[in-house]
Parts: sequence; C-alpha cells; structure tokens
Amino acid sequence: MSFDVAIVGAGIVGLAHALAASRQGLRVVMLDRDAQANGASVRNFGFVTVTGQEQGDVWRRARRSREIWAEVARPAGIAIAQRGMLMVAQRAEAEDVIAAFLRTDMAEDCTWLDAKAAAERLAPMAPGRLRGALASPTELRVESREAVPALARWLEAGGLVTIRRGVAVHGVATGRVETSAGTVRADAIVVCPGDDLATLFPETLARAHVTRCKLQMMRLAAPGYRLPATIMSDLGLVRYLGYAALPEAAALRARLAADQPDQLANGVHLIVAQGADGSLIVGDSHHYAPTPDPFSSEAVDRLILDEFAAVFGTVPPVLERWTGTYASAAGHSLVETPADGVRLVVVTSGTGASTGFGLAEDVIGDLINQTIGAAA
Repeated sequence: MSFDVAIVGAGIVGLAHALAASRQGLRVVMLDRDAQANGASVRNFGFVTVTGQEQGDVWRRARRSREIWAEVARPAGIAIAQRGMLMVAQRAEAEDVIAAFLRTDMAEDCTWLDAKAAAERLAPMAPGRLRGALASPTELRVESREAVPALARWLEAGGLVTIRRGVAVHGVATGRVETSAGTVRADAIVVCPGDDLATLFPETLARAHVTRCKLQMMRLAAPGYRLPATIMSDLGLVRYLGYAALPEAAALRARLAADQPDQLANGVHLIVAQGADGSLIVGDSHHYAPTPDPFSSEAVDRLILDEFAAVFGTVPPVLERWTGTYASAAGHSLVETPADGVRLVVVTSGTGASTGFGLAEDVIGDLINQTIGAAA
C-alpha cells in the first residue's frame, strides 16, 4: 500500500508531523521500532514552554505549538495538568535580566511580581531568597507519559494516520522506505530519528555535529500544597536563549559562576512541575557525549535538589529517578533534504514538546508544495 506521507519515528516530533499532514487531508503512515514511546518524548516535564525561547522562528514556533496543544488536548483526551509559569528571581542580577526581558516583544502577557506579590502567589510554600518573579500565563503542561500515547491513539482514530510499531527502518530513498516488514511507498517522507544518530543519514548528522545530551530527573512525593504554575529559577535565565542572549545575562552568569559553579558545570537548572496526584517532577541536568552512560549520579541529583531547597525549603522524598537523552547541536533544530521528497528533521535543543508542532507545520507545508503539490 502506498501513502501520501511516511514518517519514520513516532515520538512527539514525528507525531507533530503526522498531525500537520493529516490536517492537510493526506494519508500518513508512521513507522517506529518500539512498541510504545519510551524515549525523550515521555522522559520530560511535558512543559510547553514559550516564555524564554530564542527570539525569532523558535519563539514563533513555540507560540504556535502552544496553540496546537490547546486545540488538540480536549478531542485527544489529554488533560492540561498546569497552566502558566513563574520564574522566581533570587538575585538582583536575575531581577535585572527579567526586567530587560520584559522590555522585549517576547514578553507579551508577562508581568513582574514584586517580592510581596510573588510570596502571596507562592503561599503556602516558603521561598528562600525571593526578590520577585516573572509571571507568564502562556505555558501549558501535560503529563508526557499519558499525552504522547493519547495523541497517537487519537491520530489513528481519525482515519488518516496509520501507525506501524515494531518495524525497524534501515533505508530511505525518494518515494520509498525500506523496513524490516518490507518496502513502504510514499510521495513524501519525513525522518524524525530523535537521538538515533547512526541508522539513517549518519553522515548528514555528523556534518551538523549532532551529539547526545543526557539529563537527570526525579519525581518527589506530594508536598501538601499546590503549585500556582510550573516554577523555574535563576539558573534557567542563563540556559534559555530568550533570556540568556540579553546583555544583562552576563552579570547573572558571572554571579552564578561564583555562587553555584557545580550547578553550571553540570548544566543544572530548575523546573518544578506538579502532577494531578500532587507529586512534583523536578529536574534537570545536561551532560553531552556521543553515547552518554545510562547511570544517574547521586551528586548531580543533589545539585538539582539543592536548587529546589533554595526555592522551596523542605525537599519531599524522592519517589522516582530516571535519565533521558536527546539529540543536541548548535541551534534549535536540523532540517535537511538528503534526497528528493525526503526531509530529515531533528529538534536539537530538547524542546520537541514546546516547538515541534510549529516546526512540523513549516516542514510539511514546504514538503507537500515541492512533492505532492508539484505532482498534482
């Protein structure tokens, strides 16, 4: 059987491309070697982050992705676990970065809460060095472990998307995909390999200097209070380029280098999200290697929890620990054309859930104009 579009990889980036193609009325087949999503797509916060994304196309795609998540959540049976974001400022230099951010066009709908207003918003928590907080109403959070499978089921139920699992893809060329279950033919092909850097188009990925990033995350027991939004802190202001590219970030980076050198050396920043059961998802760290080891470091977990304690005070018991890996390279994403009618798409910034839907609309729009549209 032939299809309009074949997508290799059924993680969140592949699913985003399937959604974009099916919305164009195209027949889509998705191919994935695993029985279920178990990579980066389900090992993250499910935090659809707009505020702080890099200015330009990345921020635009994040805004569009947030809109699409809001559109599909109800029909797909995906619960919105949290709304909004609070970036807690603990230092004067962090306050300066946020003030500079609020003067940019990316700060639409964002507000500054002074120390008193932030403390009231965070009650009954006991924030430590609280100078105030950047408040954004824009962000959404879903439970990735539930949302990604629910999105896949909903796409299949729509009738235009077929997902074939347990199928390994070992070759892609114009018009065809060679798999462990035979040849699949399609007018257009999108390869979304995640952090598999060796199977398909390894030379292209190597030229782009794509490597892997390992992160560590934890789930903490319910603390007895509800977060008003997903929480971040000072360390995030030097990682997210929407803040970090501002001139004011240099002073904060220098202050953090003096105050928290170990956190910076291990790529630690703080995101705290809350599930429907009250438990807290906490992370994360960043270590880069072609093949990162699979082991969690207690010392790195402690660095994350130290930042949690600086913001929240008491640290609840740890219920789960895990690692994840994602493809990493300079820039937000890699979109290449290794053959006519084929696109290789890799989000290289760990923001697949936040920007993937917007990126997919751009890729599918261009691809069908050059292949399916041209053939018509």
